[in-house]
Amino acid sequence: MALSRRLLPLLLRRVSPARALSPARALSTAAASAAAEEEEAMTIKGVRISGRPLYMDMQATTPVDPRVLDAMLPFYLSRYGNPHSRTHLYGWESDAAVEEARARVASLVGADPREIFFTSGATECNNIAVKGVMRFYRDRRRHVVTTQTEHKCVLDSCRYLQQEGFEVTYLPVRPDGLVDVAQLADAIRPDTGLVSVMAVNNEIGVVQPLEEIGRICKEKGVPFHTDAAQALGKIPIDVNQMGIGLMSLSAHKIYGPKGVGALYLRRRPRIRVEPQMSGGGQERGIRSGTVPTPLVVGFGAACEIAAKEMDYDHRRASVLQQRLLDGIRGQVDDIVINGSMEHRYPGNLNLSFAYVEGESLLMGLKEVAVSSGSACTSASLEPSYVLRALGVEEDMAHTSIRFGIGRFTTEEEVDRAIELTVHQVKKLRDMSPLYEMAKAGIDLKSLSGVGEDISVNHVIVLSRQSASIVHPFTCQVVSSQAGN
Repeated sequence: MALSRRLLPLLLRRVSPARALSPARALSTAAASAAAEEEEAMTIKGVRISGRPLYMDMQATTPVDPRVLDAMLPFYLSRYGNPHSRTHLYGWESDAAVEEARARVASLVGADPREIFFTSGATECNNIAVKGVMRFYRDRRRHVVTTQTEHKCVLDSCRYLQQEGFEVTYLPVRPDGLVDVAQLADAIRPDTGLVSVMAVNNEIGVVQPLEEIGRICKEKGVPFHTDAAQALGKIPIDVNQMGIGLMSLSAHKIYGPKGVGALYLRRRPRIRVEPQMSGGGQERGIRSGTVPTPLVVGFGAACEIAAKEMDYDHRRASVLQQRLLDGIRGQVDDIVINGSMEHRYPGNLNLSFAYVEGESLLMGLKEVAVSSGSACTSASLEPSYVLRALGVEEDMAHTSIRFGIGRFTTEEEVDRAIELTVHQVKKLRDMSPLYEMAKAGIDLKSLSGVGEDISVNHVIVLSRQSASIVHPFTCQVVSSQAGN
């Protein structure tokens, strides 16, 4: 019997009776709220919920596959040696396990195991790739090309390089989220040292034309880096066919453990990077620090499972995505799908609901764990920069919700998510004067009489004779229009 199954009863006995879950619930990857199962109410961060919510935030992280946990546990309990210890069995067996995992990761992307370097995650990989390449070739390469919809760690790394005197071109994307490859080709200069384009966008799920971008970069002699954290194990990747020179990978996006990732670094033609961390010279000097054997083993196991089940997972996610989209769109109008539907990973569905504030919708969906396209900071609430780059208006960008579908998502969970989302959208729209005005035939855009758009953040004063828009801070009437 697998170790994880033997340990489960012991773990459950250590949980207090008031907090313990039933065996079926404990083994579920997302709360089985569709089942008629009562749980003690809990309050977390001021939000009171009746039980664990449905999990539909797979782009943020995925649950660890039980088979991955089975592979990891021996390296926590009995084979706990440091893989860099060269003088005894514990070190030898850990080192062998690390190399086996390295081969499994390489196999999933068509790489040589010697081209895989383990790190703490995709953020570290992106920093090594972007900063490391440009600093190594700083004498003759001073320019980077990337897109406006990259992950924040890539954009911040590029801004850091700008502070060091490098130049960066941030390419816009089309309304469907895809980069214009002709525009990308034109942006490459003789001193361009790197082109960095995300494979699958974490917010809207669009799949960029990697093979075409790789061909352009190869023709122009520029290394091509892609952040493939959201793509690994979900779409086929072949680093040679796609012309990829550097690639960032993460384990916890493919049902592996958090805290481990891998950087693919091409050997032929060789691409050099300047290490971003000093230390013992592990991972052939690219990334110093003790390699965490259990995490790496879990990463390798997750890649092996993904290689076998990718096609099935993709087909199943497509069916569930269509079920979710049809279920919501069949009961609620004025919905916009953000990003291309043709070039998209089906496990990601990003929707904007007109006349609904995104944060209010999220707060109402306490029983579904989803994310908003809005980035919330302590000082302000800004719309998603990814959606703004697509040309989505600020109001609609504020109303976006990202639904994530994964390997363990069930039809019952999708149906429950549909039910809760539709109920909450209708509830918020019933309280929205904007929605009432739109249905009454009032052109809301014609009401922006002082050069600013009307949003759900404005206060609307309705009467039988007129509709007035009041700015929330100045309390001055922005504009008004006679009602019907």
